[in-house]
Amino acid sequence: MSSGHIAEPYIIGFSIFLIGALTSFMKLWPTLVPYEYGFRVILFTYCLIIVSGYRMGNPIRTAMDRLYSIAIGAIIAVLVNVLICPIWAGEQLHSELVNNFNSLADSLEECVKKYLSDDGSEHPEFSKTVMDNFPDEPAFRKCQATLNSSAKIDSLANSAKWEPPHGRFKHFFYPWAEYVKVGNVLQHCAYEVMALHGCVHSEIQAPYNLRCAFKSEILDATNQAAELLRSLAKDLNNMKWSLQTSLLTHVHVSTERLQHSIDLHSYLFTTSQEDNSNKPHLKLSRVVSFDNEDFKKLSSKQESKVTEKTPPPLPAPLQVESYHEIMRRQQRRLHSWPSREVDDFEDDENVVSDLIPRMCALESTTALSLATFTSLLIEFVARLDHLVEAAEKLATMARFKQQTAN
Repeated sequence: MSSGHIAEPYIIGFSIFLIGALTSFMKLWPTLVPYEYGFRVILFTYCLIIVSGYRMGNPIRTAMDRLYSIAIGAIIAVLVNVLICPIWAGEQLHSELVNNFNSLADSLEECVKKYLSDDGSEHPEFSKTVMDNFPDEPAFRKCQATLNSSAKIDSLANSAKWEPPHGRFKHFFYPWAEYVKVGNVLQHCAYEVMALHGCVHSEIQAPYNLRCAFKSEILDATNQAAELLRSLAKDLNNMKWSLQTSLLTHVHVSTERLQHSIDLHSYLFTTSQEDNSNKPHLKLSRVVSFDNEDFKKLSSKQESKVTEKTPPPLPAPLQVESYHEIMRRQQRRLHSWPSREVDDFEDDENVVSDLIPRMCALESTTALSLATFTSLLIEFVARLDHLVEAAEKLATMARFKQQTAN
């Protein structure tokens, strides 16, 4: 070097520091993160050439040797991956997306069936069930895997862009980016399934017989939606596209039936105490407890009222229980949680009369949980329209074979 033997090592050290700092900061840029390994190779090669050239005096020969070794390694890697043991990122991406469609359909059906079949008789401890990752619900774990697959799909799509045409993906500039878009829409549908799963394991549940009242409509909408998802997965797997107008129409019709049924029987969700006297009671599968402090506060208020004005004792004939008293006794047994004997309330008649409106509000809240579940199911169906549009765009850009409409 023309800088002389004294300044040369300082210049080499400064240049290595400068190149190292530059490559380290460049690989932190969001758009350059996938090429982090390339920056490390560049830094390593530069250091090898500069240091060996300083010690051996011929950096050009060192650079050529390094170039030859890189070329030999690249050729061997390409031959092994293409001819001997082919591993295509595009094929893996295609299979991953198809599996996500099927997993979402299985999870939807399993979640709805569990919700409709749960009569409240068996409820394991929720914290233990969560820690065990819901061992009795394998489809739920598949849905979780669908939500966590976004990073894998992005990585496979970035790798597939560099692959030559192969197998079923024969034309250049294959739309791998559309696979990522379809996967994103599918994840938004999976969010709704996870919300439905949360309703299944919530502490406030609608009465079992109320859920049975809408069972046929809910199952019909669920089965139609799952069938549409499996049809999309089949078309994507076979790389053939058929217009999903018929299946989509069936999904919309079943959802409208569910919505119409809820509108017709909306009184079941907001029924009042007066209305309940003329209608059969709906047994709660689970209810929320009142704190003992609430009972104590109400009892203290009522005791102060009773001391101020004590009514005269009723004659013996009037102390016979009437029909309304018997019904009120059944109301107390139904709504008290934890379960208490009816006789425990006999000394606090005025307290119970104040608690009845709150208990009726509790019953209305538990019934509204069914409305929450059905609204989430309807929202899931609404998102299926966007999923069909994204899949249709992928089929058009990827040149899938057209089939006769269903």
